[in-house]
Amino acid sequence: MTARYLAKESLSDRRNQSRFRNVKLLIGCYVGISVLTLAAIVLLRNNTAIVTPAVWVRGTIVAASALFTALFTDQMTRGSSSGFLRLRLVSAIMFVAIVVIIALPDPFPLWLKIEQGVCGLLLLGVVLIVNGKQLRSAFAKK
Repeated sequence: MTARYLAKESLSDRRNQSRFRNVKLLIGCYVGISVLTLAAIVLLRNNTAIVTPAVWVRGTIVAASALFTALFTDQMTRGSSSGFLRLRLVSAIMFVAIVVIIALPDPFPLWLKIEQGVCGLLLLGVVLIVNGKQLRSAFAKK
């Protein structure tokens, strides 16, 4: 099976380029916040009231998924259909996971729920852009 790529005219379309820039910005912020949160978890690891085992697990998963999301964003902006599909899936799954984290009464402290809320808003923007009619039709199988 060969990799499919977006046609050059769709890839260079200024509206698609604008959408790509917006997704890159949102994902860049998501990666930055996620990595900084993981760094804060490491620095505050001895404060068990702030850094619970659940915080360690969630922080690590979010940072790793953010890095993969950045990779998929890069693939999409180069025209990769599989990168586009992966970005659509991961951003939607992580958004839903964040909604669940915020809704759970335990085991996550308020500071992590606030951080996750910010990440969720960034991912919601990504979900809306990559699931929009314009990009879906640009990446549709021809």
